[in-house]
Amino acid sequence: MVTIGNFFFKYRNRLFIIFYALLFVPYVPQLFTPGAFGKKYYFYPIIIGLIITITGQAIRGATIGLAYIIRGGKNKKVYAEDLVTTGIFAHCRNPLYVGNILMLAGVGFLSNSFLYVVVMIPFFLFVYQAIVLAEENFLRNKFGDQFNNYCARVSRWMPRLKGMSTTFSSMRFNWKRYINKEHTTTFIWLCGIVLLLLFYYPQLTHYNASVRNTLIIIILSLLLVIYIVIRILKKSGRLVE
Repeated sequence: MVTIGNFFFKYRNRLFIIFYALLFVPYVPQLFTPGAFGKKYYFYPIIIGLIITITGQAIRGATIGLAYIIRGGKNKKVYAEDLVTTGIFAHCRNPLYVGNILMLAGVGFLSNSFLYVVVMIPFFLFVYQAIVLAEENFLRNKFGDQFNNYCARVSRWMPRLKGMSTTFSSMRFNWKRYINKEHTTTFIWLCGIVLLLLFYYPQLTHYNASVRNTLIIIILSLLLVIYIVIRILKKSGRLVE
């Protein structure tokens, strides 16, 4: 699994883009159908999907804002400068990955695709499990007992809620770092949600294609303007952490 994880780690960014793009491929059957839930059936995937994906983004945001970890790899290989065990990392060893999984699972529910949820999401989980095992192998070799003791205290995947309020109250949330690191991910994520909602749920615009297209143009244009402003601020140095 470590070998497989090293392979997936090398191409993880491309894989995530592929998984994200597959959301917009029409699938059958649907996860929620009119026959099972009545006329308002489409509310179920929307509500469930938004709750899950927003939770994932919140976990990523809290992780980055409190104690960011530099584990982006080096020369496309697993690498870490330090063993970060504070912030959300004191409650879960892989909170960024948990956030990613929830974000993608949430928009998977939002797409209302049975095949995406039962086939693509499990494969995505397998990919992350392999990557984490490869990372743990590196960290164990580099940090030894320090990492083993950390593993004994903190779960790999399931966040521990005990002491979470203390963690937030004892640390300052770094908004500049959060915006710096997360603006591109958030922009892509929000654009995807807008497109899924307006294309997959014509009921929201009363089946009026003109209204749908107008909303898409307005909302995506607004998101793009905000994204460009953040990029300008970043390049100007105003978002220095």
